[in-house]
Parts: sequence; structure tokens; C-alpha cells
Amino acid sequence: MERYGKLEKTPIRFHDNAHLLNIIDRIVTGVARRIDESTPMVDARLQDGSRVNAIIPPLAIDGPSMSIRRFAVDLLSLEDFIKLGSLSEAISKILIGIVHCRLNILISGGTGSGKTTMLNVLSGFIPHDERIVTIEDSAELQLQQPHTVRLETRPENIEGKGGITAQNLVKNSLRMRPDRIIVGEVRGEEAVDMLQAMNTGHDGSLTTIHANTPRDSLFRIENMFAMAGFNMPVKSVRAQIASAIDVVIQIERMEDGKRRLVSLQEIDGMEGEIITMSEIFRFERTGVDADNNVQGFFTATGVVPKFREHLVMRGQDVPLDLFEPGKRV
Repeated sequence: MERYGKLEKTPIRFHDNAHLLNIIDRIVTGVARRIDESTPMVDARLQDGSRVNAIIPPLAIDGPSMSIRRFAVDLLSLEDFIKLGSLSEAISKILIGIVHCRLNILISGGTGSGKTTMLNVLSGFIPHDERIVTIEDSAELQLQQPHTVRLETRPENIEGKGGITAQNLVKNSLRMRPDRIIVGEVRGEEAVDMLQAMNTGHDGSLTTIHANTPRDSLFRIENMFAMAGFNMPVKSVRAQIASAIDVVIQIERMEDGKRRLVSLQEIDGMEGEIITMSEIFRFERTGVDADNNVQGFFTATGVVPKFREHLVMRGQDVPLDLFEPGKRV
């Protein structure tokens, strides 16, 4: 069981592999799926929104295995993020302004780093008079806006038919008059359609991606163009990425189990064939304390972002001295 970012054992035990297999079969049957030797893997969503993944022999060598990702009943807020040390109050105000200004946001991070949680929190600042379409593999986002349409992909059936991909849903969402499109995670061909949507009037869209650095996240999107079969010059692909995405938020789960925003970067544009990025804020690590808690602070790099003008024009107070190099924020 994971609590506060750390794994711990529980007193609950299964009698044997047959007992666990029986439990897996009951759960899978309850969501109209099946698991056996012909289909030994299942990934599904339970009625309470939790995600379950099960894998059985012969793929699981030492016996069946089941993983359940259960989401908190009470949604985290930006205030909770500040209390937990995941980000600072100054950065949280900047993030709210970025959402209000309809900048396209890419949230990057590793597995379990809190990308979906951050996406959920930021999407809460989208005005209630805008129409939002969300696209996910397993519906996890819990948007409170009244004009929200939630779409979910569908895997192929046993005959290999009937599958609906995220790419299909992104294309369909463009016909639904969305103000913003939120893709839970881009991992394949849907990245191309998502970027085209961002470039054609659907400003303020958000998505997440698995990557260890902001630069890596852009490389991953570039590779997704190749996966989609687009035989375009590298410069053209990068120009599309640079014009579509405005801000990259990098999140990391550190060894103390805490999730933190470690970098906030703005995409400036192109220089030759290279996408140029500017880091605005970062988490400066100073060490660990006696309890192995990571110590550090959030600091400005000295770069004044272009989006500051948008924030100021919308009435947000963003003093220039906030971006002084080395300033703790």
C-alpha cells in the first residue's frame, strides 16, 4: 500500500494464488471484462473511479498480480500543494494566471509524480462559462464545471475489434465546439491531433506526458509524430510543437515521497532547428534532514517570461522583482 508516497505492508493477506485469482476474476467480471490464458492482462476502471490492472500466468511468472490505483475522495487544492511544500504561493498565483490567460500547458513528470493531480487542480481554475472536453484512457479527472464532456477510450474486444483510441476521440472532440480540450495523457498518435487543436483556436488546453525533464517531454512529442507516420522535416515538427505549447510544468516525486514542482519553463519559439525554452522558476535542492526529508526552496532564475504581459493585461499583479535572479519565491 502506498501512503504519503511510500510503500508499506498491510496486515491483509490472500490465502494463496487461487484465492487472489478468484478475487481478480470477480472484480474483472464486475466491469464486464474477462481474464484467462487467452487474455491474461486487464486494465479497467471500477465504479468508484479507481483503476485496476491485473496480470496472471503465464505472463506473471510467480503467480497472479493485481494493482489498484484509488484516488482520494477529497480533491487536493493549490492551498494543499503549498502546505505540502509541492510549490510556493507565488508560483501558484502564476499558474492560476496562466490558466486564466488560456495558455497551452504541458505537465511533465515520471510515473506517480502527481501529473494527473496537478492537471485536476489547474483545470479547476477554468471559467465555468467555457465548454471543456476531457479525453482519458481511464476517467480520473473530476472537473466541477457545468459544461464538461468526459470521453474515455475503449480497448479492442477479444476479436480485436471495436477499439476507440485517444486519437479518435481528439478528432471527434473538435466537432463538439470545445473551448478547451484536456487530454489526460498523450502517449501516441493523439499527440499530433492535440497539437493541431492547440494551433487552431483551442487555446488554454492542457495535457500530461511521461518525461523526466521539460526538454525530454518535447523530444517525446516529436517521436509521437514519427509514430503517427508523419514524414515531415524535423524543423516543421518542432515548429508545430513550439507554436502549440506555451508552458511546461515539470513535476517530480522525490525520495522522501513528496511530489514537487521542480521546474516551470516557457517555450520561446525556434532558433534554427532548435526549440528554445526559458526556465522561469525551479526548486533548488539543498540536501536532506535527519528524517531523510528533501530540503530546498523555490527560486526565480532571472528570466522575465513573455506571458507576464498577458497576466498584467488581465489585471493580475505580477511585479518584476518576482523574477529577480536567485530570489526565493
